[in-house]
Amino acid sequence: MVALTEDLPELGLHCGQAGTIVEEYEPGVFEVEFSDLTGKAYTVETLNASQLMILYHQSIGGKTLLV
Repeated sequence: MVALTEDLPELGLHCGQAGTIVEEYEPGVFEVEFSDLTGKAYTVETLNASQLMILYHQSIGGKTLLV
């Protein structure tokens, strides 16, 4: 899971909204799906790693996916 690090009002997305990476198109470019609390996707956008931060749910042990 990732979260936006900036507002993207032209896409209807705002800093802090959480999404799931569903595909990596090339290094640092991801397709991210944003879903509501019921799991229903409300948008899918192509975003750069610089627009995202990883959300961790356990100890990270020094490893990251986004560089």
